[in-house]
Amino acid sequence: MPLTAESAAQQIQERLKDIQQHIHKVDSERRRAETSIANIVRAQQSQIATPKLKSLLQSKILEATQEEATIRAALAKIHEIRNIRNERRIQARNAGNKEAIRRGALMKMVQLSAQTLPLFVSKPGERAPALCGAIPAESSYVAKVGDNVAALAKGIDEEENWILAEVVQFLHRQNKYDVIDIDEEQKDRHVLSKRKVIPLPLMRANPETDGHALFPKDTVVMALYPQTTCFYKAIVNRLPQTATEDYDVLFEDSSYLNGYAEPLPVAQRYVIAYRPTKKGGSSGSGNLSSA
Repeated sequence: MPLTAESAAQQIQERLKDIQQHIHKVDSERRRAETSIANIVRAQQSQIATPKLKSLLQSKILEATQEEATIRAALAKIHEIRNIRNERRIQARNAGNKEAIRRGALMKMVQLSAQTLPLFVSKPGERAPALCGAIPAESSYVAKVGDNVAALAKGIDEEENWILAEVVQFLHRQNKYDVIDIDEEQKDRHVLSKRKVIPLPLMRANPETDGHALFPKDTVVMALYPQTTCFYKAIVNRLPQTATEDYDVLFEDSSYLNGYAEPLPVAQRYVIAYRPTKKGGSSGSGNLSSA
């Protein structure tokens, strides 16, 4: 059943109220945690008997677990709001409501989409799933309608380039994607084989807990060039150090002596494994020494 504007607004408001409650709960749990930590420190300094100190530590672990669960619940509600808004946007497009978006506004939307991508924070012993950071999709994976992808499409000059596109539908019988260029000046539709479409990450990797889900330094990648909707060959120069930081990448540029331009920031969402075009020649995978 189609999601009406009124229904979507109501659902979003309900989730915003839930998020507010979660935030207040986290604040309360955080204050309680500070008191618990202070008690543990005093116990250590006073050399209180081990059983009592152990009890204090166990209590603190339980409190931390409860706080983590509350934060994860709030993040889940944020993800639900994102999905509701995306569903409404797809419905509006399918209904023929085509709102012109200026270039500057489009670039801000592209950036905001990367900044608000859900953050995956693993639990002890847990590994990042597919489509988290640099972890690729499984071979059988099919991107959902409305998802952003990198698509190898022909332009006006008949040359193939990797562009930022949105999935319109997946044609199962043909094993092909129907995608649309997100650039408002183009809005070209392309029907492409599955191998010419790369799903973009659905979650950001947290460098502090899931460094394995990031591309190592000197890896050859494809990255969205800032203020454009095209992916170009680049090399990872610096990894994100926190959940809010971007990669620093060196884009291929023959005008520089070493063949690469000065480093530029690119969000995790728009840094993907390198795949050559026909004009690209070598595979390009691996690190700088093998590029």
